[in-house]
Amino acid sequence: MSKQNQILGVFNDPDEVSEAVGKLLQNNIQVKDVYSPFPLEHVWEKLKLKTRIPYATFLYGAFGTAGTFAFLYWTSVINYPLIYGGKPTNSLSFIVLMFVLTILSGVIFTLATYLIREKMWPGREVNMPDSRSTDDKFVIVIEKDKNMDDEAVRKIDELLKKSGAVEVNMSNV
Repeated sequence: MSKQNQILGVFNDPDEVSEAVGKLLQNNIQVKDVYSPFPLEHVWEKLKLKTRIPYATFLYGAFGTAGTFAFLYWTSVINYPLIYGGKPTNSLSFIVLMFVLTILSGVIFTLATYLIREKMWPGREVNMPDSRSTDDKFVIVIEKDKNMDDEAVRKIDELLKKSGAVEVNMSNV
């Protein structure tokens, strides 16, 4: 028989989740993760979760702009300069292409970074503590420590129920 090492608090309301996370943190209880059908930014702030994805996206866009400009400049000015109608070869006629390819490179490389970082490749088995968190439930996951006794588990259970948890379950990883 395997040991249950997670406590799951299932909620119906995102505001109750935010309050529950606040109460748990006030009582020095470490929240491992929060699962929800949509992003909860106020919960991210309480858990002090930060992401560097926006910075990576900016860098990908900057490299996309520079690469697009270098390619267009090389093709239209250096490799095959075509003068027609008296227009200079180095003009701003490719600004629209640079704009579109900046966005495209930012999106594609950000998506690739996210999928690699989260290890979400095709065929990977999904490990969800409660499958209802993709539909309409919000789940707070608390990791049980090795030295956590039954009294501490009861305290967490009471805190979750007082905060509005519909269910409090034990789970395995």
